[in-house]
Amino acid sequence: MGERNYNRLLGNVRRAGLALVLVALVWFGRPEPWTFGVGLLLVILGETVRFWAAGHLLKTQELVTSGPYRHTRNPLYLGRLLILSGLCLMANLPHRGSWVALAIGWLFFFGYYLPRKERVEPARLREVHGEAYERYRRAVPALFPKLRAYPDGGTSPWSAARMRRNREHLMVVGLALAAAFWLWRMLAGGGAI
Repeated sequence: MGERNYNRLLGNVRRAGLALVLVALVWFGRPEPWTFGVGLLLVILGETVRFWAAGHLLKTQELVTSGPYRHTRNPLYLGRLLILSGLCLMANLPHRGSWVALAIGWLFFFGYYLPRKERVEPARLREVHGEAYERYRRAVPALFPKLRAYPDGGTSPWSAARMRRNREHLMVVGLALAAAFWLWRMLAGGGAI
């Protein structure tokens, strides 16, 4: 099995595992007003960051330094972290399961996902964009944004076509469906089915 096929297989396994975890969170979640409200705020914030970033991103083809990329090199990952945190809080799993899920999610994110991405993506971007990427990488943090924007940042406007190309609208739909299901469950007074 070649490296490309192995990476594709590993990516599919990761996505399937993530989908199973999300389905379990949604299905077994027992939201309460405070967990739902706080979690929903984090999900909305995370998806707003992702939506904004997806409208600027043209993967690998361009060195994107506009929009949220002026503040963090990985706004999509920051959004993903916020969404993960929000979904775990919204779920309010029994027996402190949400806190366990959140701790495991953060361990995976900071222990595997982000370090792997920081090993792979910079090498690819450096190869394509050279010194321009190196200047950007030195000036802009990997995840947590800085307030001062990257001074050499691009001025490309947000693009709905790029957002659709990055399929972020599907994430919006999925998150809205999960939130609607939990809201229905909370208002109906039901726990896990």
